[in-house]
Amino acid sequence: MVADSAKGPRPSLTETLFALFLRLVAVASLWFALQYWAMLTGFSFDGRGRFDLLPPAWKAASTVLAVLFPVAAVGLWLLVSWGPVIWLLAAATEIAMHEVYPSIFGINRLLVVTHLAVAAVFVLFRIALFLQRRRQARTVRTDSP
Repeated sequence: MVADSAKGPRPSLTETLFALFLRLVAVASLWFALQYWAMLTGFSFDGRGRFDLLPPAWKAASTVLAVLFPVAAVGLWLLVSWGPVIWLLAAATEIAMHEVYPSIFGINRLLVVTHLAVAAVFVLFRIALFLQRRRQARTVRTDSP
């Protein structure tokens, strides 16, 4: 009996680890999103982070991040190309908050270092996948004339 769908090539170890990495970043992004939503709705910080009590800069930043992080989480989990782009926007926003405007948002070095480390790992994975695909393209194919 013939299978209903053609089986594609199995993903390499690098591709599998990259997918796992993206899904871990998706879970972390969802966690960040839940933290921002908990703050904005008054479930954390004893209600002091409610939207109506925040200064204007925090209102803008936390609202943007409360939307960007869950969208990034969905994109990363589904392994679509726009997921890392949205995550990059959210991470860059948080890095700018804590590095460019520390007088307004405070300093959070751990968050900044974590975002930069995740971005570096992402770039290393993309380089490894590029080199792997280039090496596979150079191999001799048996179906060539």
